[in-house]
Amino acid sequence: MTERSRDYFRYFISTPEGATWGLDVTAAGWSGIAPGSAYPAARHPADHHFEWEHGRVLAALQILFVGRGRGVFESRTVGPCEVGAGDAFCLVPGEWHRYRPDPERGWEESWVELQGPLVDRLIAAGVIAVGEPVRRGVVAAGLDEALEALHVCARQGAPGFDPARAAAGFGVLAAWAQAGRMHPPRTRLARAVVEAERHLAEHHHEPVNVEALARRLGVAYSHFRRAFREHTGFAPWQYVLHLRLTRARRLLAAGDATLDDLAAQLGFSSAFHLSAAFKRRFGVSPVRWREKLHAGTSASRRRGGVLDSGTRPR
Repeated sequence: MTERSRDYFRYFISTPEGATWGLDVTAAGWSGIAPGSAYPAARHPADHHFEWEHGRVLAALQILFVGRGRGVFESRTVGPCEVGAGDAFCLVPGEWHRYRPDPERGWEESWVELQGPLVDRLIAAGVIAVGEPVRRGVVAAGLDEALEALHVCARQGAPGFDPARAAAGFGVLAAWAQAGRMHPPRTRLARAVVEAERHLAEHHHEPVNVEALARRLGVAYSHFRRAFREHTGFAPWQYVLHLRLTRARRLLAAGDATLDDLAAQLGFSSAFHLSAAFKRRFGVSPVRWREKLHAGTSASRRRGGVLDSGTRPR
């Protein structure tokens, strides 16, 4: 099964309960865009689709995380800027924008759409700012994990208002705010850590030599390792493992690939090593985790009533 066949998106109806709670998740999705692919893909509602030449304006907030690859984001306020693995950007309601992956690199995108009084208050307070739509190194703030938690809710949640899905959306906003509090690097060591984080985010599925990476960035490994842990919360190798396991959980949720296939795709030496690492991290084997998730998803879909793309691409 290809990466593209695991893509999904879902759109939900905005409800009065969302206004009561302060936040509604109105859409979510994940896509792996291969190099040379047309972008954006069709099949989205007309008010969400756009062409690069014209861009678009949304009525709700979207936050998009780039998990791998690179591309360009542009808005009316800040103009064009490059975005890459480990970065995220927000699409502020009422602001013209456009974005796309590099045709030669492609990218992976994980995104959510949010609206409600909470979003309005965060925009008014400047937590979500038209003039600061791009944030770097957001993995350290937990944005990738917050989005993964939301995708689980979006895949298996109820078609109407879902408090758990709204809570997951609040987690995404909290991680976005936390990323905004991180100061730009000023020293050579701090810049090396940021560059290493981006490199490892983009190449986590490949063999990793962290000491060689530190040498290439011109810093001593002992200092680099300590600074990297302070910045991300992980030692360099644990950071790579975190990214691999986060992606493994998403792929398990979205398809039926064997553990051998996933191990080869994610950089594990064997299905045994993938399974052991997964169980240490999440407390359950990957096979059992997928069985439980699919059982919940099947029950939810039988309730019906939501626009669901299944495996169609974003």
